[in-house]
Amino acid sequence: MEEKKQKRPKACVGVMVFKDGKILIGRRKDTATHGPGEYSLPGGHIEHSESFKEAIERETLEESGVKIKNLKFICVANTDAYKGHQAILINFVADWESGEPTDFPHENIGDWQWCDIDKLPEPLFVPTKLLIDSYKTGKNYYDKE
Repeated sequence: MEEKKQKRPKACVGVMVFKDGKILIGRRKDTATHGPGEYSLPGGHIEHSESFKEAIERETLEESGVKIKNLKFICVANTDAYKGHQAILINFVADWESGEPTDFPHENIGDWQWCDIDKLPEPLFVPTKLLIDSYKTGKNYYDKE
């Protein structure tokens, strides 16, 4: 009898990058598995044996061409926002260090822009909503609700 492969949550990181009082946000491409057309902060899956810091620095640089500094933990979230794709989100804030936001054809996010946190484009990617809510409210724990 063949055993069914058990689904497990993915560990992911996300970051709100600040530069001159604005945050870096991009639009998820139509090819994105989750949230196509939604606006998202940089982030993604943690690779085997990577630290949170290594993962978020790598993801931010790969997706946007931006280097970050002063990484600070902000919240953790357990979400199944995209039905059947549960993720454990470890979220951070950071400061821009160098690099200009760049659209890379092979990445899931593009159209990068620096935006005022109170004037963001819509619709927002669910993990992005949670991170922004945490930043504004101080809440640092979100469980499946």
